[in-house]
Amino acid sequence: MSGAADAATTELTAAERVRSVLAQAVSLSLTTEGRDYELIGMHSVDAKGRIYLHPPTGSPLAAQIATAPRGSLAALLEFTDVAATAIRDRVRARVTISGWLTPQNPDRDGEVVRLDTARVTLRTAAGARDVGLDEVALAAPDPLAVEEAGMLAHLSDAHEDMVAELVVLAAPQLPPGILRTAPFALDRHGITLRCEYPQGHCDLRFPFPAAVKDAVGAGEQVRRLLVAPRCAHPFSVHD
Repeated sequence: MSGAADAATTELTAAERVRSVLAQAVSLSLTTEGRDYELIGMHSVDAKGRIYLHPPTGSPLAAQIATAPRGSLAALLEFTDVAATAIRDRVRARVTISGWLTPQNPDRDGEVVRLDTARVTLRTAAGARDVGLDEVALAAPDPLAVEEAGMLAHLSDAHEDMVAELVVLAAPQLPPGILRTAPFALDRHGITLRCEYPQGHCDLRFPFPAAVKDAVGAGEQVRRLLVAPRCAHPFSVHD
């Protein structure tokens, strides 16, 4: 079901979604030849979306990369985007990036390893799609990406009334029997709520009247959604 909003202008692009997941991530899963690693706080992403790993000097990963044939090591990185609120099916997206790890000159904090990317895949509830390397390099993370988790948690904990009011606005379009509703996602284009039922769930997306640049703007747009005439509310419902 959908309202009057044009989804093409009220959602992040696939490349922006990838960059946003990378900007939010503090951990990743790494698979190399015969080894699996869970890395926490050991990567960085530059302005072009290039990924660097920072394994401790003398660690198994640093040793494996240093002894790789031809000076680089085939690798598969997976970043998991998990909703900040305690809901069912909290995984919102997975970004899988394959390529080769190449050691760089160490910095004062230890080893530096560059990922030369070969392929980027974004997986969401809508399915999987490859995202062009040029698209990723040219895209930017959503301006709310780093703050999103804290904003959703605050909205869930301190503003249950606002969440409930948004659900009321869309009630005629929703299946009956909602058990619980919680904030699910927030970006510059809108807010998404998850409505849970005894069996399954649906996601309720409210596009903002105008795209925002920061957390203050997002709060203002949510309030505008609540005071606008009911007939002025575009939204979409996704199973």
